Amino acid sequence: MAGITVSPTPLLKDELDIVIPTIRNLDFLEMWRPFFQPYHLIIVQDGDPSKVIKVPEGFDYELHNRNDINRILGPKASCISFKDSACRCFGYMVSKKKYIYTIDDDCFVAKNPSGKDINALEQHIKNLLTPSTPFFFNTLYDPYREGADFVRGYPFSLREGAPTAVSHGLWLNIPDYDAPTQLVKPLERNTRYVDAVLTIPKGTLFPMCGMNLAFNRELIGPAMYFGLMGDGQPIGRYDDMWAGWCMKVICDHLGFGVKTGLPYIWHSKASNPFVNLKKEYKGIYWQEELIPFFQSVTLPKDCTTVQKCYVEISKQVKAKLGKVDEYFNKLADAMVTWIEAWDEQNPSEGVVPNVTAK
Repeated sequence: MAGITVSPTPLLKDELDIVIPTIRNLDFLEMWRPFFQPYHLIIVQDGDPSKVIKVPEGFDYELHNRNDINRILGPKASCISFKDSACRCFGYMVSKKKYIYTIDDDCFVAKNPSGKDINALEQHIKNLLTPSTPFFFNTLYDPYREGADFVRGYPFSLREGAPTAVSHGLWLNIPDYDAPTQLVKPLERNTRYVDAVLTIPKGTLFPMCGMNLAFNRELIGPAMYFGLMGDGQPIGRYDDMWAGWCMKVICDHLGFGVKTGLPYIWHSKASNPFVNLKKEYKGIYWQEELIPFFQSVTLPKDCTTVQKCYVEISKQVKAKLGKVDEYFNKLADAMVTWIEAWDEQNPSEGVVPNVTAK
């Protein structure tokens, strides 16, 4: 449950990396020190690689700037966005751990209604280590939480659940709104703490926010590509959305679950709505075609790995979205480059896990 004090031995200390994209000094880590210090951090520095990013003392970290990305990936570095937090997915690729937690540098420790600091990472780990229920909705939400169970009428054949691939956390204070909503409601703050974790049902898409997000890298890692955004691209702020739509279609196909709800973090800073509108406006227009596209994607039975599924989606993006805008042909090519780069960086993972499509 949220607000639990730090365990003496942190959960998954040697199996989880924390990925942080940034353009600034990471003073925000001081507040997270009690929870993050035992873990390895992968910092992906965006923007000017000559700028020195300061990290508070005592953290175990590696830092990659654009020069490092170019050196490690060579020509395939073209698939990693520049001047956009989408660059964080480079950290997913070079990690060697089973689990990833990613957080933005304007996110701080939130408090639960009783005033205790929320250990967001611990709740994400609980979400990932317990099954999901994507095939049948449980009205008491997560049946694997303490004090809950499957309700009357829930099929016993489905009570083992499905492996959880993604844990999508939420935010108190500044909500994750698009620019038009920000402009209409500039003073709105989220003060509602809902003590619930839900599995997003099979066949249902959702807007995935990358601000407070954890996932099982071994199960779904190659699908967590945050696309081509930012510098030189016609769109921004849809990086996590794109990853979420691709990931959810693949999870549905392979029989994995996605949870949303707890844990909360405190999102401290509202980004400029006018700057956001400039980044988002094509996405706001395009998503009316993107959502029906993802709702209609079907993956063949022989797509038994995440990589195969992802390459198949890229083909369908090119075939069906290329006519919406030339950008989607470029994005589809980048999706294939991403998978090639992923397999080069993770050679032993090429065919794992091999599962039966649902």
